[in-house]
Amino acid sequence: MGRVWFLMFATIFVSFHFTKSEDVTEFLNSQSTFIVRVQNDMKPSAFSDVEEWYKATLRSVTSNPLNSERPESASQTEKSGDFLHVYRTVFHGFSAQLTPLQAQELKKRPGVLAVLPDNLRQLHTTRSSQFLGLSSVNPSGLLSQSDSGSNVIIGIMDTGIWPERHSFHDEGLGPVPSHWKGQCTEGDKFTASHCNKKIIGARYFTAGYEARRGFFNSSEEIRSARDSDGHGTHTASTAAGRAVANASLYGYASGVAVGVAPKARIASYKICWKSGCMDSDILSAFDKAVEDGVNIISISVGGGAIPYNLDPIAIGAFGAMERGIFVSISAGNEGPSKMTVTNVAPWLTTVGASTIDRKFPADLVLEDGRVLKGASLYSGDPFPEKYTPLIYAGNASASMKIGGRQVENFAAATCMLDSLDKNLVRGKIVVCDRGGNPRVQKGEVVKKAGGAAVVVSNVAPIGEGLVADSHLIPGLGITESAGHTIRHYMNSNPNPRARIVFHGTELGAKPAPVVASFSARGPNVESPYVLKPDIIAPGVNILAAWPDGLAPSELSSDTRRTAFNIASGTSMSCPHVSGAAALLKGAHPDWSPAMIRSALMTTAYTQDNEGKPLLDEKSYNVSTAWDMGAGHVNPEKAFAPGLVYDITTNDYINFLCASNVTQQDIRRTARRPVSCGKMKSNPWDLNYPAISIVFDESEKSAFDATITRTATHVSDTTATYEVSVTSPKGVAMTVNPEKLEFNTKGDKRSYVVRIKAEKLGVKPGGSVMEMGNISWSDGRHRVVSPVVVVWRDGF
Repeated sequence: MGRVWFLMFATIFVSFHFTKSEDVTEFLNSQSTFIVRVQNDMKPSAFSDVEEWYKATLRSVTSNPLNSERPESASQTEKSGDFLHVYRTVFHGFSAQLTPLQAQELKKRPGVLAVLPDNLRQLHTTRSSQFLGLSSVNPSGLLSQSDSGSNVIIGIMDTGIWPERHSFHDEGLGPVPSHWKGQCTEGDKFTASHCNKKIIGARYFTAGYEARRGFFNSSEEIRSARDSDGHGTHTASTAAGRAVANASLYGYASGVAVGVAPKARIASYKICWKSGCMDSDILSAFDKAVEDGVNIISISVGGGAIPYNLDPIAIGAFGAMERGIFVSISAGNEGPSKMTVTNVAPWLTTVGASTIDRKFPADLVLEDGRVLKGASLYSGDPFPEKYTPLIYAGNASASMKIGGRQVENFAAATCMLDSLDKNLVRGKIVVCDRGGNPRVQKGEVVKKAGGAAVVVSNVAPIGEGLVADSHLIPGLGITESAGHTIRHYMNSNPNPRARIVFHGTELGAKPAPVVASFSARGPNVESPYVLKPDIIAPGVNILAAWPDGLAPSELSSDTRRTAFNIASGTSMSCPHVSGAAALLKGAHPDWSPAMIRSALMTTAYTQDNEGKPLLDEKSYNVSTAWDMGAGHVNPEKAFAPGLVYDITTNDYINFLCASNVTQQDIRRTARRPVSCGKMKSNPWDLNYPAISIVFDESEKSAFDATITRTATHVSDTTATYEVSVTSPKGVAMTVNPEKLEFNTKGDKRSYVVRIKAEKLGVKPGGSVMEMGNISWSDGRHRVVSPVVVVWRDGF
């Protein structure tokens, strides 16, 4: 099914209300999992190993009766000597089950930098590789020059992997890269023999998850790296799947399925389970992945846009970045609303989603001759050519009993379980509003009530974006505007009727790409001076490998099985960038993570296949940098970008200092003592490939800012670059110098951008954003940085 993997986690502010003293006692003695960050250079000499010190510190808290006793039911902590996880690489510390009082006491102990709650996170291709312009027949192209990523290891942090899929065979691959130090962890239905020269490692992490749930349900979960969800297998094959001929989902999207970096090696880190993904397990996976020797980390998992020092994903990724590991991560699926982008730390490469030039069209033909265009992956018996009665689900409510009274079921409009009156929907096409439950489940509800077909209509604010679904009964999705049309038709016609026509697969669709309606949008709520998302990549209706025993719709009533499935979400766009990064790392082993991201961003394109500005699927208006970041990824152009903007670990620390993050909080992220006294004072001077400036209308000072950037020459020949400036509306923008000369590879040259803006009179609480760009060219390369200027008043 082409489902959108929704990002569910957000920052949560909790207040506790107690009615009696017993409630207080129960809360204080309740146990949760906490992540403890420990100062790595402060191990007392009395302890031979840091883990012994951790144990002693933990025992001193949990054994104190004043802090309440720790329950003895936590079987997982017993297995690991009081700990759920011990972190040694990207993070120094441990996770354990504690009461709130114990956690508070632990914060006071010498050497403890922070105690963080262990939160639950949620999970956020055939044609797409071709759509990216990658070709193995071009000897000077990226696939050839990187040997398709054969010496690069991608760590996939997800729901595991289905190793038997042909996308993961190792025929023709050379030896495992010598820098690999990881292992193939055995478990339920997964042995060491399931690893090969393609899947070179596999681990799974359950401690935090089991502590959260209190048990492990072996009837629902597989305690190993084997994937029983589908998400991990899909993302792994998208990033690095081998070429598989005759792939399709029941004839849809048929062709050769191949990942972006088909020879890259895969290390699977199973961090997500049926109910989600725990921070403590995610952090442990980062720790192990860095120890194991991965080059790229791909993680299609989300959390809220929270302070970096409180976000284990940001903390783990910082440690990975320090060791030269590129981290690609999904932006989230809460679009099209603004300020929804997540995973916003500047050392992450945050990926939004776009469409490709392939569609799965289906039409709802009204009896008056009007045709409402939609999308579908329905593969069952053809729908009858005759016109069939239509009914809006909101008008077919099954009554429900509340307090002894029969009342209308208001969940009927969205076709929730058991909400429809069978007598009203039997034999009819039922129109359901989107939301409340999975789109494919609406068809299941209609089928159970005796309906003939289902139409899933977008509602505000989703707009015109369409995602194709593998419905159990004839069905299609339609846009928000089409939904208004069909409801008006049903309300104004005493006998509304329609039929459904399915058109299979359409290639060469225009316009493409388009920013997916669901893709999360900026601005970045943690720092408006860092543009997020960074980039967009294919994330709509992507075909990739799928496990055995799992229906394409994931509904228990669906008996269909398939080797490939079509899915949508920023979870699908992220591995496209992970694969592209693997190719770039294979072609340029000396490039840092920031150099790879810079190459991807400065060569991204902002025009579609009709030569027009990229559009936003919500309304088909022109998209903005808050929607698409720097633009759509173009791996072949990124192979030879000409110039890149590099960023060191100290640069990121300077940025945090300039962002008024406390030295203690910076230390929690960077794992080192920090003194901000001599650091730069402007967060916008981080050497990012994009420039984002914010002017506060409430200030009386002039709107005048200077920004410094330093470019690194990555070509082998001498070059002279000249600048071209497109100023945002209402802005005078200049660059000095206007010419940069580079003599040898690795040369660095700096320039200063001055931005002078007019006051716009923005209303209190409002904001205005305008875009421009700075482009450097030597006649062969074009290095483009988007420039975003924001006026706000209390925004």
